[in-house]
Amino acid sequence: MRLLTPLLIAGTAIALSASSAVGQRPDDQILPRSVDLLKQGETHLAAGKFAEADEALETALAVDPRNRAAYNGLAKVAQREKLFGQSIRYTKKALLLEPNDPDAIAIQGVAMVELGATARAKENLAKLQKLCPSGCTQLAELSAAITRGPTVASAKPPVTPKNN
Repeated sequence: MRLLTPLLIAGTAIALSASSAVGQRPDDQILPRSVDLLKQGETHLAAGKFAEADEALETALAVDPRNRAAYNGLAKVAQREKLFGQSIRYTKKALLLEPNDPDAIAIQGVAMVELGATARAKENLAKLQKLCPSGCTQLAELSAAITRGPTVASAKPPVTPKNN
C-alpha cells in the first residue's frame, strides 16, 4: 500500500511526459505553408512593399512560430521603416530559437549601430567572427555598418546630463 501512491505518481508523470513529445516536429522542420508565406514576404520586402511584407511574415509566424527566418524578415522590414528597437525585438525572438543564427546576429548588430549602441554591435561582431572564422556576408555587413556608424542617431544631438 505504501508503494502504491509513489508508483501512481511516477506512472502518471511518465505518461504525461511521453504524451507531450508525441506528434512534435523537430525544430528544423518548418511547415511548408509558413515557408511559402516567408518567400512571399521576402519578395514584397525586396519590392519595397513593407505593409505586404509585414503581413505575409506575420502570417508565416502564425502558421509556424518556429520560423526564425520570418522573425529575421520582420526585423529587416522594421529596419527599412527605421524602427530599430522593433528590429532588435524580432531578432531576439529569432535568437531564442537559435542562439547562433548569423543572420539574426548581424541584423541585430546593424540595428544597434543605428541606435548608437556601437559597443553592443561590436559584441555581435565578435560573435560573428567566432561563428564565421573564414568570413561570411553577415560579418562583412555588420563590419561595414559599424565602420559607417549610425545614420539616424547622428542626426539627433547627444544628450548631456545637467549638473544641478
